[in-house]
Amino acid sequence: MQSPARGGSRFPTLLSPMRVGAHTLRNRVIMGSMHTRLEHASKPVERQAAFYAARAAGGVALVITGGFAPSEAGRLEEGGPILDGSQKLEPHTAIVDQVHRHGSKILLQVLHAGRYAKHDRIVGASEIRSPINPRTPRALSETEIEETIEAFVDCARLAAAAGYDGVEIMGSEGYLINQFTALRTNDRHDRWGGSLENRVRFPVEIVKRIRKKLGFSFLIMYRISAVDLVEGGLTADEIDAQAQAIEAAGADVLNTGIGWHEARVPTIAYSVPRAAFSFAVKRLRGAVSIPVVASNRLNTPELAEELLSDGACDFVSMARPLLADPEFVRKVEESRSDEINTCIACNQACLDFIFSERVATCLVNPIAGYEIDYANKPLATPSRIAVVGSGPAGLAAATAAAARGHRVVLFEEQSEIGGQMLLARRIPAKGEFNELLRYFRRQLELLGVEVQLGTRATAKSLAKGRFDQIVLATGISARLPAIEGINRPNVVSYADAILGHVDIGKRVAIIGTGGIGYDVAEMLTRAADVEQTTQAFLDEYGVDTTIHSPGGLKPPTKRQSPRKVTLLQRRRERPGSRLGVSTGWILRNQLRDKDVEIVAGVSYERISEQGLHYSVDGVAHLLEVDHVVICAGQEPNVALMDDLTGLGIKPHLIGGAEHAVELDAMRAIRQGVELAYSI
Repeated sequence: MQSPARGGSRFPTLLSPMRVGAHTLRNRVIMGSMHTRLEHASKPVERQAAFYAARAAGGVALVITGGFAPSEAGRLEEGGPILDGSQKLEPHTAIVDQVHRHGSKILLQVLHAGRYAKHDRIVGASEIRSPINPRTPRALSETEIEETIEAFVDCARLAAAAGYDGVEIMGSEGYLINQFTALRTNDRHDRWGGSLENRVRFPVEIVKRIRKKLGFSFLIMYRISAVDLVEGGLTADEIDAQAQAIEAAGADVLNTGIGWHEARVPTIAYSVPRAAFSFAVKRLRGAVSIPVVASNRLNTPELAEELLSDGACDFVSMARPLLADPEFVRKVEESRSDEINTCIACNQACLDFIFSERVATCLVNPIAGYEIDYANKPLATPSRIAVVGSGPAGLAAATAAAARGHRVVLFEEQSEIGGQMLLARRIPAKGEFNELLRYFRRQLELLGVEVQLGTRATAKSLAKGRFDQIVLATGISARLPAIEGINRPNVVSYADAILGHVDIGKRVAIIGTGGIGYDVAEMLTRAADVEQTTQAFLDEYGVDTTIHSPGGLKPPTKRQSPRKVTLLQRRRERPGSRLGVSTGWILRNQLRDKDVEIVAGVSYERISEQGLHYSVDGVAHLLEVDHVVICAGQEPNVALMDDLTGLGIKPHLIGGAEHAVELDAMRAIRQGVELAYSI
């Protein structure tokens, strides 16, 4: 994977200013809206102000807040963000002031959840339930539609009163406005349904009335769905017509959303190629004369510059990449783009946290959302610190400690850093882990960490090193279940399977259905001769790049698996229930499409030359396979901990060595950073 290039001169378009409406944006990078749930955390205003200010200080041209409902019915959930009265302005003023202090513009996103709302006042364009929400919306009456339009206008007025430079009207991803525009969710027979002109009347009236109310100095961004990716969605011609109507109504700029939340096509997960949907953005840009913003899976300055210079868009919107590195733009400006902490699109600490009603942060940057907790922590006395192990926990601890001013020596037994990340990056579509390794390598170099590769640290050598602190990030070892025949030559560890040390046969049993088991199954069912291109991805998921069909869908291309794979688990719970909320469904669907069988409630009997012998509910089975791959969990490597304790030395234990659960890079990196700030 190509590393970010050094030299701001290589990004002339990305760093160039551009006029938008009555405003000039200092570069082409916009911090896209994302839900953070910071409003539910302690000190919510202080946290949000610090969060947005950090991105503004990092050089972003424009910040867009998370979505605020214009009315009670529009809230995403009970207690969700809302701006419907002047008594609620004070927190916004504090946030706006902090962003403006650092030279960035800021917009309030106005979002009405419609049928995606998780409360009892749920409404929609029609009484049609979403497949991802058990609640059925009540169809808005014509009077209520007028009231909702006025609520949008009043929310924009309040935003102006709070000092915002403008608003983003959320008209994509399946929320209320999108529900009016698409036949999928609009079966009305009045002036708000039927023809395309009637269906787009709702967003057109919102934009027109906001422009009339607030004048031309107020920036209006409209977020339009560039491709719906659902049956009954809009065609390319309908999207163009809507965009032109929105422009005529007074919008200054079009931001693009990709797909509805209920779409069965992944749009932002690691399995989605970078800029996979730029075709839809570039096509839309040709239909209007106002600037157009690209979004979704854009995470490097090289990619952003390519899209901008190619004419695919006028701005790039980045949300998660600015979670990962708030100084993204500043590093490009200062010819330090090789120091960017790149978003790996894992979704584990951002979207998955949001969906589980937790405050969002970032796997590669656990300080995101917690800026006030890590700020102004001066180092009293520098220490000499030994860090043993260069997996995610060890790398995070070593670099964070060195950044604070400690003198750090990093010991790694292998010939390169990375630990379990060296396995993760081999999984199809998880190549973004190479970016995280690149980032850590550069940080070790910049911070002067002494790295000793190929060095096995022992208790005696560490004791002789006279370290003030010793951090053990010694990781995990794969657990071997007590099954007769576990040492047979047809039994393979997941590490050997991933690294290609064994030529895996055509029939495979995988013991264990955690994340590693699913990853190995996905790898083994992917044909080696199928190039992982963007077009292959779009074909596999049935995306019509011409968007001639409603929603931009076509029959998907079914990929045949080169192997017959069976996953087995002891637990009786639903297989895959422990996978990530925002990515697990993708893996489950992929394996189902490859005809992978999953067996739960298994008792393992033995492994023989013929294959795996097991029973379910007392009924014996023989699964005839060429290889059995063991993905049955891990055990912590704590031998060095015991040796040090025996010498009277009490080290710090982090990462898998502290708690061996799957390959949890998120917890490992967070523990490493937290420890570095506590020493």
